[in-house]
Amino acid sequence: MHSSSELSVSDMPIAYTIPNAANVAGLGRTTIYELIGAGKIEARKAGGRTLVMAASLRDYIAGLPPAQIAAPKAKAA
Repeated sequence: MHSSSELSVSDMPIAYTIPNAANVAGLGRTTIYELIGAGKIEARKAGGRTLVMAASLRDYIAGLPPAQIAAPKAKAA
């Protein structure tokens, strides 16, 4: 048995609906559709529902460049 903070492979989703993919990735629905259209993430159709492949979404996000965030400047006293 594993703690609630640990996820095994069998606990991870295989695919997300568009709204769920947008939510877990922190992106908008339109962006998810654009990424699918550009071939940057994989999706499948199940009837009328579009499913975003979870591994593809993880790979896309992992391949993004690191954020370059500057430290805040010190305020003059």
